[in-house]
Order: sequence, then C-alpha cells, then structure tokens
Amino acid sequence: MSHSYAPPGQLWLLPQSQQEGLALDHRQVLGVVERAYRALRETGSDNPVKTIIEAPGDRSLSYSMVARDAASDTVCFKAVYEFDPRRARDGYRFHSFVFLCDDTTGAPIALMDVVKLGPLRSSATTALFAREACPDARSALVVGTGVQGQTALPMLLAALPGLDRLQVYGTYPDGLRAVRDSAGGRDVEIVEDLQKAAGEADIVIGAAGLSVREEVRRESMKPGAIAVLLGYGVHADVCHGADHRIATDTAQMHATGDDLRGPDGSLPTVDAELPDILLGRAPARRDPGDVVFAYNSGMAVTDAALGRYIADLALAAGRGERVTFW
Repeated sequence: MSHSYAPPGQLWLLPQSQQEGLALDHRQVLGVVERAYRALRETGSDNPVKTIIEAPGDRSLSYSMVARDAASDTVCFKAVYEFDPRRARDGYRFHSFVFLCDDTTGAPIALMDVVKLGPLRSSATTALFAREACPDARSALVVGTGVQGQTALPMLLAALPGLDRLQVYGTYPDGLRAVRDSAGGRDVEIVEDLQKAAGEADIVIGAAGLSVREEVRRESMKPGAIAVLLGYGVHADVCHGADHRIATDTAQMHATGDDLRGPDGSLPTVDAELPDILLGRAPARRDPGDVVFAYNSGMAVTDAALGRYIADLALAAGRGERVTFW
C-alpha cells in the first residue's frame, strides 16, 4: 500500500531517535523478513552481491548494497562505514543508513538510520534458520553482547517460544546485562566455559564483533545442533566440519566469508539457501543428528522490507522530519 511520506521536493528523515519506542512486534518482524526471502524466488525480488572496501591495516570497513523487495514494492540503497572495526585504535565509529523508494509511485519514502534495523533483520534471519533446522530446540547460546547479541534472544524466542534454557557468553559487563534484560524476564545464564556451553546448546549464535576472544569449535558442537554465524564467535572449523551447510545466499557468502576459507582459499559447498528452505524446496538438515552450519550474511532485500515496515509505523506515529532536498 502506498502512502504519502513527504511532499514533492522534500525528503523524510528518520534518525534512530525517531524510531525509538515504535510498537515493533517481533512476530510481525519475522513475518516481514520471511516474506522478503520468499519473494526472492516467488515474485521477482532482486538482491545483487554487496560491494566491499577494506582499508589497509584494518583501519576501516565500508560496503554498499542495493535491492528491490517485490513483496512490498520497495527499493533500498544501503551504505555502511565502520571505522576501527577491530577496536584496535580505541576510536570505533559506525555510520549506516538506507534510502527507500516506493517502486509503484517512484516517490522517495525515507532516509533512515539503520543502526538497529540491521541487527533486527539479522536476528530475524537467525531465528528463521534456527526454526527451520531445530524446530524442537530447547536451549540457545549467544556469543557476543553488542547490538547484534542484544537483539538475538527476543527474536529467537518469538520464533521458538519453547526454548527454556538461554545462555550468553561475553566479556563486557554492560553488554551482558543488556542481553539478560532483552529476554523479557526470562532467565539468561552468563557462561564462562564457552566450549562446555556450546556442547549443551541446540542453537549457537555467533553474534560477536571482530574483537572476539574465543570462538566455538566444531568438536564442541553436539549432534543435531545448529551454529548460526552472523558476525564472529563461531570458528571456521564448524563451517568446514558441519554435516550440512546452509546460507542466506551462496554468492554473498563467497563475497563476505573470507574468514571461513580453508588453507587453500576454498569454501565448502553450501547445501541449501534460506529462501528455498522456507519454500520447502530444500532441507534445512538431512538427518536429525546433523551438525548444521548457517551463514547469515545480511541481504538488502530484508533491509528494504523491514525498513518499509518501520517507516509505516513511524508515519502512523507522526515521527521524523521533512526537509527540502530536491
């Protein structure tokens, strides 16, 4: 459905401050993201591989993405700039935004800060992986306590309400408290022995940043578990040693998964992609005892869909600022 987001010649700005407190429903977010993945196969969405620039010496990481979500008729242009991504210079900075356009009217929708939208759609994708591969899961471990780690559990609980053991591993007290607070009153254990915790979890989520100090190893994973990597915290040997490998998109994995490459520079074969899994065209696992590795690479088609969802909530709430731009 098309709305009037701004008069001709004006651009609607939605900084993060104007997105706080919106009535986001995690189950609706899951539905929006799932429809975006399905539309990649069913209704002609498009999501080219992202363009990436890495400065020498890990000084900065930059990338851009463009996509069209046919489910919502939304085009999205996304740009990200991350300075000091390994936190080596004590000068970390992160800037990101999406520019959304309505592909039925040709009108711009909004220019949005996506510091939280990105982790939200990534956590929804993680939850979809976990739901498809481990629908009867009872336990989950989150590695990392940044924004990605803090959005992982509420989305996972929306997809798998039967989870009854939640664990988190991290090194920052404030982040650990934030992850515990994110679980809506559910108990969250703070673990010190990462490998032991991984061996007891049905779902392992690698959501840490580049400064992660320890990663889950393949030998620690129990049969039937899934490890979802969307940042860091799951070692490359889980990818190479898994019984079944799934990904949001194989080409995207080859573009962004350099840390997973073997000594010869190769990546193992991806057995299934998430859009096909959601449509029942490919299995999330072959055997109940399979250790499944899932590579969650952000796809702009989900930024388009979720950005449109948030923009419509913000419009209904009278948020944002309109400026003369053209």
